Order: sequence, then structure tokens, then C-alpha cells
Amino acid sequence: MSERVWVIGGGVIGSLFAAHLSRVADVTLMSRRTEHAAAVSENGIRVSGRADFVGRPQATTDPAGLTEAGLAIVATKASDVEAAAAQLEGRLVDGAAVMTVQNGLGAEEVVRSHGPWPQLSAVTFMSGTKLGDDHVEYVLDTPTWLAPYQDSPLELAEQTATLIVESGLKAEAMPDLEAARWSKLIFNATVNSVAALTVLPHDHHFAEVEEPTDLGHLVRGLIEEGKLIAAAAGIELGEDPWEMNVLATQRGSRHYPSMLEDVEAHRRTEVDFITGALVREADRRGVDAPLLTTVYRLVKAREASYL
Repeated sequence: MSERVWVIGGGVIGSLFAAHLSRVADVTLMSRRTEHAAAVSENGIRVSGRADFVGRPQATTDPAGLTEAGLAIVATKASDVEAAAAQLEGRLVDGAAVMTVQNGLGAEEVVRSHGPWPQLSAVTFMSGTKLGDDHVEYVLDTPTWLAPYQDSPLELAEQTATLIVESGLKAEAMPDLEAARWSKLIFNATVNSVAALTVLPHDHHFAEVEEPTDLGHLVRGLIEEGKLIAAAAGIELGEDPWEMNVLATQRGSRHYPSMLEDVEAHRRTEVDFITGALVREADRRGVDAPLLTTVYRLVKAREASYL
């Protein structure tokens, strides 16, 4: 695998990948906005919080240079994967690989429909906050888990994980991602939806269950429904989403989930790809999921109030 890396998508996750990987590889960040690309080209990407440095990736809005990429990391929101995959089509050369790192389900299938490249599936538990086009705060320094998709070799996942670790981020390669993916899906569907509806950052409220009115009761109820759906789908979870939630709230970061940021900015959220994916799977498996269905409908109504 060539160490020419393209990161497609300049949000929090894309910025963290691009900044860190630029320390060990030739990295280009592809952004949708000209002013974003210009800011990164001129100033680099400052990383604060869990790390303190300025990464120096190249930046562009032009996909033409993808012909030089050995690895393309698709770090867009789930709703933008189709457009990103279309830019890869006809540009990536033989031997180049693609890694998807989206919330929810289905990104790999979208990318596969555009080309036969070796693919990696990834879920990341790291998080941060964009403080500007050229500044990202690194909040949770938790790992990215990656695995080969379909017939891609495990060696490719191991090489990519090694590169990510050398850059200063945490990563682990594994033969199969489903256990990790579903743990993250249930966690995300719960925390993001509740944050979008309550306007609370992911803080101690999400884990409190001492009083009958504590928010943690709803959070745990949503997670339990997610576990039932996973069991019906034959998935043995890698991590307990409730314990993931408790641990995250104990780190004191008051992380702002992406759906909360989206509703406050009056943007379309990823709820269809995260909570909606669980609700559709519940329906397909014949699992009753009234809490997840309710919060899904409420987040969609919240979107409808401004879109």
C-alpha cells in the first residue's frame, strides 16, 4: 500500500485523520468548500485537546489527484458517501484501497457499487469538536477498529492500522467488524438522538439512574432495545453500549454529539442512517422497539421544523 493517503471529508473525523496521518504519510484532504481547503493549505490543521500539534496535509476540492492515492479514507457523513464514492470512480488506480468510516450501516455497499477496489470497513470511537476550518479539538482518544470488507485481505487492515497508530491515533485491525459496528451503532443511535432532542452534551445526565426522572433510564431503555435487535440479527456485541456510555460520561469531556451540532446549525442529521437503521432492522426482524421508534420520529420532526 502506497503511503499517499487521501482523506475525503473535512469534518471532525476527517480532520483528525488528515492532521495525524500527515506526520507519517503524504496526505491530501479533500473538502467541499474552497475556503476550507485554502485555510488548511495555508495554516495546516491545528490539533488541540488530547494532542497539541499542527498537521500539514495538502488540501483541495479537486478530485483529479486521486489517481495518485494508495489509500482513500472516506470520512464524510453517511449521507455524503454516494457523492464521495462517485468521485473515486474512474480515478483510483489498481491496487489502491478504500476505507469507509461512517456511523450507521451501508456505507461499504455504496462504495462497492462504484468500483472493485480492496475495501476496509472501519468504525471509530474517537471524537472531537471543530473550532474552525483549520482547528480541531481532539476530545476522546479512543480507537478506530477496522476489518477487511468482503474478500480484501486481513493484511491490508493490519497495514492500515499500523499506519494510523504510527500517526499518533489508536487503531486495531480485526478479521470481522460486525461486533464492533453494532456496539457503536447502538451507542450512537441512543446518544446522538437523545442529545439532539434534549440539547444536552454527552455528559453525566446520560448515565444517571438514581432518581425516577433521571435521563439515564431512557438511555438504558434505548440501549436495551438495541441489544434485542442485535440479538435477533445474530450479532454478539463486542462492547456493552451502556458501559461505553458510562465510561464516556466519566471522562468529563462534555462531548457534543454530531446530531446535536447538526440540529443547532439547522442541518440535516444522520438519524436515518443511525437510529433509522436500527428501527428498520427491528421491523425486519420482528422486534418491538417503541423507544427507538419514538426518538427516531422526534428527531425527524425536529429536522422538519427547520428544513
